[in-house]
Amino acid sequence: QVQLVESGGGLVQAGGSLRLSCAASGLIFSRYTLGWFRQAPGKEREFVACITMETGRTNYADAVQGRFTISRDNAKNTVYLQMNSLNEEDTAVYYCAADLWGLGTSAIREYKHWGQGTQVTVSS
Repeated sequence: QVQLVESGGGLVQAGGSLRLSCAASGLIFSRYTLGWFRQAPGKEREFVACITMETGRTNYADAVQGRFTISRDNAKNTVYLQMNSLNEEDTAVYYCAADLWGLGTSAIREYKHWGQGTQVTVSS
């Protein structure tokens, strides 16, 4: 059974930083593209970033490009999201997701496995 468990969320002031982690189990981690998505209150879930399984190619949403960095540690079955220069618009529940043999898409429907999410709140 595939499990994805996010951690690292919390309350931070605008301009601050957080690092999210997502620990995966029940899968061959190196075969999956890993993605981060977020959902703010009253809004649809949206793509944030992803990293492919072999080359580690990354893809970012325009809203986070240059501020967020996604990385993975295949030895630890963990993917990270370093978030810098946070602003109130980044407030959301952040979800980790896995796409088997994925090519690095932003399409939510391609990710079959999801974590429960971790809350990130940015205060002004």
